[in-house]
Amino acid sequence: MERVNYTLLTEFILTGIPCPPRLRTFLFTFFLLIYTLTQLGNLLILITVWADPQLHARPMYIFLGVLSLIDMGISSIIVPRFMMNFILSLNSISFGGCVAQLYFYHFLGSTQCFLYTLMAYDRYLAICRPLHYPVLMTAKLSTSLVAGAWVAGSFHGALQALLTFRLPYCGPNQVDYFFCDIPAVLTLACTDTTVNELVTFVDIGVVVASCFSLILLSYAHILQAVLRIRTAAGRHRAFSTCGAHITVVTVYYVPCAFIYLSPETSSPLDGAAALFPTAITPFLNPLIYTLRNQEVKMALKRMLRGPRPKRKS
Repeated sequence: MERVNYTLLTEFILTGIPCPPRLRTFLFTFFLLIYTLTQLGNLLILITVWADPQLHARPMYIFLGVLSLIDMGISSIIVPRFMMNFILSLNSISFGGCVAQLYFYHFLGSTQCFLYTLMAYDRYLAICRPLHYPVLMTAKLSTSLVAGAWVAGSFHGALQALLTFRLPYCGPNQVDYFFCDIPAVLTLACTDTTVNELVTFVDIGVVVASCFSLILLSYAHILQAVLRIRTAAGRHRAFSTCGAHITVVTVYYVPCAFIYLSPETSSPLDGAAALFPTAITPFLNPLIYTLRNQEVKMALKRMLRGPRPKRKS
């Protein structure tokens, strides 16, 4: 059998986001603003949850703090690099850097997927089984569940990176995308990628479909419980505790399903859809939770107001 000599690639070229040259400065400024507000907003959520004694021991806000940490991470591994392409044309990335970017993106992304499922389960217990909630969802259990989500996400990210980069890359090195992701990188492999595409589709499909199904199941039970509440104020209060979570889940899942589960992996709309989980969703999450969650808003007011002076006796 004839042996094929491969000249393995040492770097990739990221094409970035196509745009007219006159818009490069505007887009750099826009994404710099988005990135800065993303980091500040999520940092504010983290500090608020940690500093407020009424929040940091409650499972729902433990999950929210971890979500903010993940949003800061996802934004940081993607946005600064493609943002600099607009003004400095820094579009090359080393082979190892590409592996790391793909791994951490799928590690944090899948952890976020698991976390959304845990948050839905937490809301299910709080609304459908309120008397048993303090026993069923303790701070210790929620911390263990978060640790399990981190481990599962790390395993998922490692599997995707291993499957993608076990293939030989020896020809063109131009990635038609703004970061190293599976569909774009696989097109450059010097071998048949059918098995990889199938495994990726099944693996990501199972994670996304199972998490989304569990979220839908939780909210089906929540809806039944809310409809049994007789007072309008009680129903509104129950819905308000879930509204923020429903919003961020929708913003997260729809673009991800479009990118990884659609048959056409080279669609030009994939790049636009990928901006949601990488830049837009991490920016929106702290806004959604501070605007729709009364307890977070009250905690922010308490923190900004500072400790009340003690009355003189």
